Amino acid sequence: MSHFFKHKLRGKSPGAIAGMIIFGAITITGLAILFAFVIMWLWNWLMPELFHLATITFWQAAGIFILSKILIGGCNGFGSKSESSSNDSECEKEFKSKFSKWKYYDQFWKEEGNEAYEAYVSRIKDHD
Repeated sequence: MSHFFKHKLRGKSPGAIAGMIIFGAITITGLAILFAFVIMWLWNWLMPELFHLATITFWQAAGIFILSKILIGGCNGFGSKSESSSNDSECEKEFKSKFSKWKYYDQFWKEEGNEAYEAYVSRIKDHD
C-alpha cells in the first residue's frame, strides 16, 4: 500500500501536500464544531421541555458527542468491537470486503504498475 500514496502524490509539490493536510485538518475540526453545536441546539430545544432537564453548554455538548462516539460510535467506536474475529460487526465486514483487494496493490505496482500506467497514458494521448 505504500506505493499507492507515492502514486497518488506523484507530481504534487510539498506545498500542495501540506495544503491538503491543513485543509483536511480544518475540515475535520469544523465538522466536529458543527456537530457539537447541533447536539447543543437539539438538546436545549427538546430536553428541557420534554424531560425537565437543564440546558447544556457547547463543551458539554462536545463531551456528549465524544462519549456517544466512544460508546455507540458505529464503525470506529469501542461499542462496535467484537471480542473474536469470527463475530465481526457488519461495518468491519463491509470495510474488509471493500479494501481486501488493496493487499495486492504493492505486488502489482512492483511487477506491472509503472509499465501499465505508462501504457494507459500513451493510449489516452493517441486518442486525443
